[in-house]
Amino acid sequence: MPEGHLVHHYADEQHEALAGRVISATSPQGRFDARPYDGRVVESVEALGKHLLYRVEGAPPIHVHLGMQGLFLRYDDPAARPRKGTRLRLATGDVAFDLIAPARCEPMDERALAALRAATGPDPLRGDNDRTEAVRRLLAARTAVGAAVLDQGVWSGIGNAWRAELLFLTGLDPGARDIGAEAAGRLWDTAVRYLALGRDAGQVVSDPDAPDERWVYKRERCRRCGAAVRTWTLASRTAYACPADQHLKAA
Repeated sequence: MPEGHLVHHYADEQHEALAGRVISATSPQGRFDARPYDGRVVESVEALGKHLLYRVEGAPPIHVHLGMQGLFLRYDDPAARPRKGTRLRLATGDVAFDLIAPARCEPMDERALAALRAATGPDPLRGDNDRTEAVRRLLAARTAVGAAVLDQGVWSGIGNAWRAELLFLTGLDPGARDIGAEAAGRLWDTAVRYLALGRDAGQVVSDPDAPDERWVYKRERCRRCGAAVRTWTLASRTAYACPADQHLKAA
């Protein structure tokens, strides 16, 4: 599933290309009614955790959730033929963005949009994030930290790859509980720093010196110390941890 860094990458790219421009909006697949948006001006494209929100002048906001398989394709030739299965194409005279296989692509009224915002936890990549609230929500979860950070109502945008790498970077075992405010704040600060690197690169970056490598995620051995990586199921996803470098009690 695309995680928050990639959703923000899409939002930043599309906002820069589309905001303030009149768009051609179509649904080559025919499963989205694009007519209310065609020929109108895009006001903004923003990311909220794993959600994308489009504001178009004189039309309801569009809500997109990519789900497990959703993605965007960019064409610098807007006349390029859309791929089969394109749910929504947004194009100007210079560029086209094709949305493929999203879990959700729908108009959303203001009440539903407000409810979505209320249900979504602090997003490490948004300028309006609140560190104090992020720490409070994590501590209030009263569950293993590796389960809490996947809960989009606690923090938004974190998926399984980031869970594994961020917890490694802060020395916390995914099964750790009652980690305390200092460790929770350290974990949040790590998320803010590294997700920004991932957003800019368009991929998970947990080591700026080796951006294509991971510390424990989907590895047999820890890249730092060589210990065999532990794996188990936590919050319905495979958890990864180094038994030497990650601990059940915050340092």
